[in-house]
Amino acid sequence: MAQGLSGKRILIVEDEYFIAADLKRAFQQDGAIVIGPVGDVGLGLALAEAGKLDAAVLDVNLEGSNSYPIADRLADQAIPYMFLTGYDGWSLPEPYCDAPRVAKPFTVHMVLAHLGQLLGSDKAS
Repeated sequence: MAQGLSGKRILIVEDEYFIAADLKRAFQQDGAIVIGPVGDVGLGLALAEAGKLDAAVLDVNLEGSNSYPIADRLADQAIPYMFLTGYDGWSLPEPYCDAPRVAKPFTVHMVLAHLGQLLGSDKAS
């Protein structure tokens, strides 16, 4: 197990069950404490406000809504986040186009590597 995620509290906001389950399993195997996963903006906001988080992984499109309000709340708290999306960076609204992003389809290894970078470690898995 890499030290990058060990004991880190990671929020997962993803509305596709199998993606959310795969991410949760991989993060836990890497030692993370997974918060969620949840698949809607309201629950994501509640969890973002509820407790200390080290980072978050946000699907941009959540059943017709988007996760930007969650990203804003995390940014206000200086909690790093990354987007999972099929959208290119240029297609995201201006405040989010430079946010860390992993394009769908992706591998769990890619997400772990990006998450490790967000948390300041060289690699997460």
